[in-house]
Amino acid sequence: METMKKWRSDWKYPTILLCIYGFFSTVKPLEPFLIPFMTGPDKNLTTEQVNNQIFPVWTYSYLSVLVPVFLLTDWLRYMPVVVFQCVMLFITTALLLWTASVPAMQATQFFYGVVTASDVAYFSYIYSVIDLKRYRKATSYSRSVQLLGYTVGSVLGQLLVSFDLMSYNNILVFTLVLTAIALLTSFFLPMPQKSMFFHRRRGRQTAAEQSNTINASLEDEGGEMVKSGEGEPDAENLEESIVTQSCGQVLLQLWRDFRHCYSSRQLLYWSVWWAMATCGYNQTVNYVQVLWEHVQPSQNFSIYNGGVEAVSNLLSAATAYGIGFTEVRWEQWGELALGGFSGLSAASLFLMTFTGNIWVCYSGYVVFKSLYMMLITIAMYQIAADLSMERYALVFGANTFGALALQTIITSVVVDSRGLGLAIIPQFTVYSSYFLVISVVFLLRGLFSIWRAQRSKKETIPPDKDETPGSEEHRF
Repeated sequence: METMKKWRSDWKYPTILLCIYGFFSTVKPLEPFLIPFMTGPDKNLTTEQVNNQIFPVWTYSYLSVLVPVFLLTDWLRYMPVVVFQCVMLFITTALLLWTASVPAMQATQFFYGVVTASDVAYFSYIYSVIDLKRYRKATSYSRSVQLLGYTVGSVLGQLLVSFDLMSYNNILVFTLVLTAIALLTSFFLPMPQKSMFFHRRRGRQTAAEQSNTINASLEDEGGEMVKSGEGEPDAENLEESIVTQSCGQVLLQLWRDFRHCYSSRQLLYWSVWWAMATCGYNQTVNYVQVLWEHVQPSQNFSIYNGGVEAVSNLLSAATAYGIGFTEVRWEQWGELALGGFSGLSAASLFLMTFTGNIWVCYSGYVVFKSLYMMLITIAMYQIAADLSMERYALVFGANTFGALALQTIITSVVVDSRGLGLAIIPQFTVYSSYFLVISVVFLLRGLFSIWRAQRSKKETIPPDKDETPGSEEHRF
């Protein structure tokens, strides 16, 4: 019993449980074959309905719930939102299995938008239950196991479909079982006593705050500080005053941190690329199966979707991992790299759009996804380098919101049937041109930054020489 208690208090216990949850919640064998499933005899929907009426709902849902979920996640201390995410994922899969109408499929996209928005709980939970020195390992494990889950799901789906081992409906039943395992695991996650914003421990206060309260405060179970000089209210009033005060303080602090972070020009430029590129990436990934069906409508080729997704995930992981071993001054060359590689992404998208060969289209997608994962890794590193965990979480949320706002505009104008409702080829022409614009903007910005740096360097050389008179005489 004592051994079990000791193991539960160790950092490995919540990390292992979270990794189990992350793996089983991301193994989705049907995902690479979603378009063939929805447009086939199982659902009997048209490509236009899926493309222009059903898929756009995910973007609107994600944007509408992102901010409330972000705040609720911290206020509820992560674990309840992790459970809630898995419940929503179970409902999404169940609706996909047992319903077939357009409104029902739109409901699945709404719930899946909630699932996606709740990812913040998965990625933030571990930081509230382990020590700072364990952050890097735990982050590596939790992110890697998700990638493993996506890859296993793609490969498993490929095998099940290629060898006709399961029907699409049976694959969904199998996915429900995996989701149930993830849900059961989530109930065993320890409940954190702290969070980044609403439930900070005393140790996370500033030095000035600590000196003012160190002799006149107590700590409640949620980690909040209450001054003892104000009397001792009952528990209900104490909790109420803490929540009310904390909400105001958190919102004010978030606004101050927001202004402080984005006052940095370098962080602002990297964040602009992050938001714009993520918007384009999401649009591409969301609708690429529709493009594949258009390029090669034969069912004989759609069975390779899972293998392509698996290869793209593995290469994306390899490129992102390799960035950690490069010795490049990204603060100087980063913007030029963003522009150049965004240009390659645009070229890949143009190739995917106008080729008539499914294998060329597949290859272009793998290149595009790998390039994005490489660049977003650089951007995350550059932004996080000088930020605290709280400010990085805020910037991450703000950039994601910006990306979703752009994505909502593009979806409502380009994709939605109430807007232009473009077919898939004109859609991808827009996405390709969009990345071309990003490339041109950041190439120009990168060239300007390098020119300005070289000019500043030359201007500082004469004063350096003047400061050491007679240096030439000493050399001879």
